[in-house]
Amino acid sequence: MTDGRVHAFGDDALGEHDAVALAAAVRSGAVSPAELAAAAAGRAARVEALRPVAFALHDAPRSAPGAPDGPLYGVPTYLKDNVDLLGVPTGHGSAAFRARPARRSAPFTELFMTSGVTVLGKTRLPEFGLNATTEYAAAEPVRNPWDPSRSAGASSGGSAVLVASGVVPIAHANDGGGSIRIPAAACGLVGLKPTRGRLVPNEQGRQLPLDIVTDGVVTRSVRDTAAFYAAAEQQHRNPALPPIGLVEGPGSRKLRIGLVVDSPIAVSDDRTRRAVEETAARLEAMGHQVTPATLPFGTDFSRDFLLYWGFIAFVIASTGRLVVDRSFRSRDLDPLTTGLRRSFLREYRRGPGVLRRLRQAERTYAGIFRDHDAILSPTLAHTTPPLGHLSPTVEFEELTERLLRYVAFTPVNNVTGGPAITLPTGAAPDGLPIGVHLSAAHGQERLLLELAFALEAGRPWRRIQD
Repeated sequence: MTDGRVHAFGDDALGEHDAVALAAAVRSGAVSPAELAAAAAGRAARVEALRPVAFALHDAPRSAPGAPDGPLYGVPTYLKDNVDLLGVPTGHGSAAFRARPARRSAPFTELFMTSGVTVLGKTRLPEFGLNATTEYAAAEPVRNPWDPSRSAGASSGGSAVLVASGVVPIAHANDGGGSIRIPAAACGLVGLKPTRGRLVPNEQGRQLPLDIVTDGVVTRSVRDTAAFYAAAEQQHRNPALPPIGLVEGPGSRKLRIGLVVDSPIAVSDDRTRRAVEETAARLEAMGHQVTPATLPFGTDFSRDFLLYWGFIAFVIASTGRLVVDRSFRSRDLDPLTTGLRRSFLREYRRGPGVLRRLRQAERTYAGIFRDHDAILSPTLAHTTPPLGHLSPTVEFEELTERLLRYVAFTPVNNVTGGPAITLPTGAAPDGLPIGVHLSAAHGQERLLLELAFALEAGRPWRRIQD
């Protein structure tokens, strides 16, 4: 612990290395996967008070049969508790059913494990990933390692905490409204949401009339994120998208970058604004052209997205016994899920128009990149809130207003399918990380990673252990 921060970095097999360095150490024989797994399990015990783990496999870690051939062989990791791993329960963060061992692994689980990682367990998320904080109506919240009185973000909050606190260097996350990028920003990490269709389809997302969910990872270094996507591309290549390849450093091309400081639905707070403007100045110093821009997605878009979010809650509540588990009890859903469901039922007649407009947003998004190569904005409109601010127990109308003001930038990329990355370039006066957000045209993950490498090289990210 340092100045109130909680972390598990120490002099063990993991050290302060990222995943790429650990995999290299395993290949050289300097350390074994078993030693790394044991060190990670020990670190998880030291940050248990943050409550990031849903289900631990520390005594029987899992790896794929062909793991030694993977580029991340031996690197310990965790899966988010909304994807299946054969024989392990999947709880989705909900108390509304009794989780049973999965009969098979999800396609993404199999893809991730082919990289060679060792899975040590599952991480906590808010109920069905519907909130922007990993908090519960009747359970301990997941706490931010930079300040345990603050939110860790969501919905991949447990994964972000384990990476930020040093338990593992990389962990699974997925994103339906910002759920990779929000916790990465709150916990000082790198979080890339890929283009829709870049990876194997998310099993829940592909059942929706508009698939807004993509899987990915949260990491402490850009090269770990780049290594994951290169490894995934070796196993699954979408020919409709340009390849990413292995990105190993900044690009040489000078880019046209649009600067967006405020969302049409929320004015960013002063410290967030400063973090974005400072990043813009750094990009200009690198030779990129940065000019003011606007996002053509305002209050109507947010209202439509909120109704679609309510539709997802309605589907969960109405079909849980069929889709989730026969023990599912909708009466035990948390107040946010039930509030979203009721909200959808009040306005369900708007559904067809909402779906049509959300689908049309992809074309609007693509138009932004006729004049820009990338868009720079905040990831979140204000700094990380205290626990309780976004609790599912807050009165529903007030909670949804708070959520819209906080998560004012990220949902656009879920609806439109465009890629976006959050980077921990800023800090609040109290030391909490602030993330900035870079978006690009469909298929341009390589460009985002090259920009991320340049920003990281120019000023390495702050470290929780310093």
